[in-house]
Amino acid sequence: MFENVCTIPLPHDLFAQAIHPEQPIVSVGLASGHVHTFRLPAGASDDDDADETLASESGFGLIETTWKTRRHKGSCRALGFGVDGSQLYSAGTDGIVKAADITTGSVTAKIAIPLDPASNGIDHPSLLHALSPQSFLLATDSSALHLYDLRDLGPKASPKPQQTWHPHDDYISSLTPLPPTAASTSGFCKQWVSTGGSTLAVTDLRRGVMVRSEDQEDEMLSSVIVTGLPSRGTSVGQKALVGGGTGVITLWERGVWDDQDERIIVDRSGDSIDSLALVPDDVGPGGHIAAVGIGNGAIRFVKIGPNKIIGELKHDELQAEAVIGLGFDVTGRMISGGGKTVKVWLETGAVGQEEDEDAHITTGGTKRPLESDSDSDDDSDEEVEDSSEEEEEKSKKKKKKRKGKGGKQAKGHGILGFSGLD
Repeated sequence: MFENVCTIPLPHDLFAQAIHPEQPIVSVGLASGHVHTFRLPAGASDDDDADETLASESGFGLIETTWKTRRHKGSCRALGFGVDGSQLYSAGTDGIVKAADITTGSVTAKIAIPLDPASNGIDHPSLLHALSPQSFLLATDSSALHLYDLRDLGPKASPKPQQTWHPHDDYISSLTPLPPTAASTSGFCKQWVSTGGSTLAVTDLRRGVMVRSEDQEDEMLSSVIVTGLPSRGTSVGQKALVGGGTGVITLWERGVWDDQDERIIVDRSGDSIDSLALVPDDVGPGGHIAAVGIGNGAIRFVKIGPNKIIGELKHDELQAEAVIGLGFDVTGRMISGGGKTVKVWLETGAVGQEEDEDAHITTGGTKRPLESDSDSDDDSDEEVEDSSEEEEEKSKKKKKKRKGKGGKQAKGHGILGFSGLD
């Protein structure tokens, strides 16, 4: 079971969320252009010093606001950590990508996003992803997918893309790296699945866009790759899960990308599937389980193989905000984000029985104040909110299709039960 052990309130709507690959750190990008980075308490699998992370013996303690700043003018639309976790990349509607030191928040490099050739205006970013220590992908609303060499970055340099592809006719909504094959010598991904509009595409680092699916007649919004499935016939035991705009997950066999081969109805009311994440192997009842963030604020859990829903909870019981951020940190805790909140969930069996529930979270301990970042401006909170209000409204309209119908209440409660499952 999962239980909510922490709710982090945000001053503005969440637009992007990133979870550190090796440390219990989560960063969020907001509609106001702010980026906040939080360090969670150490968990049972974390080897950091307990005093340093302010964690108690049972894995609870203070959540530190490591740093925060107004990183972008406009909204922060995309976030992602580098492969080694030392850098946090953010992209905003100001047309700039910034790399920041994860410890201090100081900006170490910038990239000017190429203009939209159709309008000669800013091409707003939709997502970003670091493929390897040297390869970085940036996707935009114009459907451009830019490849950068991270070795070209520097304090004064603004490198141009090495390659630019257009795998879709609409903005790129998700990007999922495909695991390297046994023949790979680097161990890093060189191919990835992307979704945009109503199509799926596979792009290769060296060969460009390799294949594009048939029109699926449903907006495709999120994706994740599942490995370790049974290999039968031509199946290699890997499938891409793709979340659609009408509450359906489609399954795609790796290597057979022209059309989907299975469907799972996750939300019969037709709300959008805005985020997908795999439950770690050592969390839950075992097997291949996908956590699914839905436009009505529900999080459902689907077991792949039987292809059935095995549990459900609500990110926010009071507001039906789309769950646009979903993932698991290095300790196995689930992190969900939507609206103006980020929540941390723990398997019920890992929760200390003697802990006072009110002691599970204390936000504070800010190490660097907003004004200490030389990259931030001097706007007051009121001025920031005024300056971002128009952009936030535009972005909400653009994302309307992503969020589906919204406003519906999901069934079930705030605790997910895995009892009785194999």
